[in-house]
Amino acid sequence: MKHVNVCWFEIPVKDMKRAVTFYEKIFDCQLELHQIEEFDMAWFPFDHEKGGASGSLVKSNELYKPSDKGVVVYFSPVLCGYSLGEIYCVGFQYFSHSIFVVLGVSVYF
Repeated sequence: MKHVNVCWFEIPVKDMKRAVTFYEKIFDCQLELHQIEEFDMAWFPFDHEKGGASGSLVKSNELYKPSDKGVVVYFSPVLCGYSLGEIYCVGFQYFSHSIFVVLGVSVYF
């Protein structure tokens, strides 16, 4: 069977400042802010030698809308090293405890 690698993801946000603050705190990293046409973007750091996927937070008044109806990206809670209680303190809104324990955290900004 052929293996398909994900190389880029985009997470829609309404409140870019809040979303950037959340992800930078949880992952202890610096997101890189960009303006591309009408899109406000905050790119996650990426190391080409380590591989994997990278992506961006994206704010657009017309095209991107945060929703539980579209594609959902799951980050491993093991990667960030925070407890669920600590994640609440930086803006997480609880949607599904079972998803958090098994797959990761779902947040909408």
